[in-house]
Amino acid sequence: MKLNIVPARTGITWVKLGIKTFMMQPLAMSGLFFMFMAMLSLATLVPFIGAALALALLPAATLGLMAATQEATKGKFPMPSILISAFRAGQQRMRAMMVLGGLYAAGFLTLMGISALFDGGEFARLYLVGGKITEELLLQRGFQTAMWVALALYLPLSLLFWHAPALVHWHGVTPIKSLFFSLMACYKNLGALTVFAFAWTGVFLFAALLVSLIASVLGNPALATVVMFPVALVIVAMFFTSIYFTFRDSFLATPELPTDSGDQPADLS
Repeated sequence: MKLNIVPARTGITWVKLGIKTFMMQPLAMSGLFFMFMAMLSLATLVPFIGAALALALLPAATLGLMAATQEATKGKFPMPSILISAFRAGQQRMRAMMVLGGLYAAGFLTLMGISALFDGGEFARLYLVGGKITEELLLQRGFQTAMWVALALYLPLSLLFWHAPALVHWHGVTPIKSLFFSLMACYKNLGALTVFAFAWTGVFLFAALLVSLIASVLGNPALATVVMFPVALVIVAMFFTSIYFTFRDSFLATPELPTDSGDQPADLS
């Protein structure tokens, strides 16, 4: 397999493609995103193992949204069944995706366990189980330290798994190799991914500013809080739509995954 190295400005292209593709099929993509969220939320309700189960399903569910994006780029209407694409690709790849999910759950729970060393598990409990966020809790030094430690550890974890589900599903790469290839691709294209992250942050901040401005003009500041929630969900749905393009352009094109990138590929080895 070949890695395709893209310029940093490609991060902006990925954001644009995500928004454009979402607008091509807004009902389908938003509906699938809400189903994605509902599926993970229902998984958390399973007694004792709910949080771990939801984490284990996340790679497969994310792959489902990527497959939906691929369908939308072809002008097709992605059906709800596409969300379980990872479990319909044959037993070998289904098992590989389940292993990948288990590794992700183990990695995430491990980093939460490390964060618990700094605040007795308050942040991990709040994140995994839920609870009330109080000002007193947020001001606790131990809680803040645990939060930043978890964030710092999550960055390398996310890079390991960023491309891994797609590599397993579309290229038949083994789970462990997919983690290595994903990390290598993210490292080589770190500039584009950084621009990608900052661009999406800018989109969100612009939307928040616009909603607040409109609410102020209408003389109803409280409207901003009500409107911003669905707007934020739509932006997150667009973000997930754009993830497919970060994968498509980071690896050498195959018959299944055409790419417009004109950059020269590099050997992963």
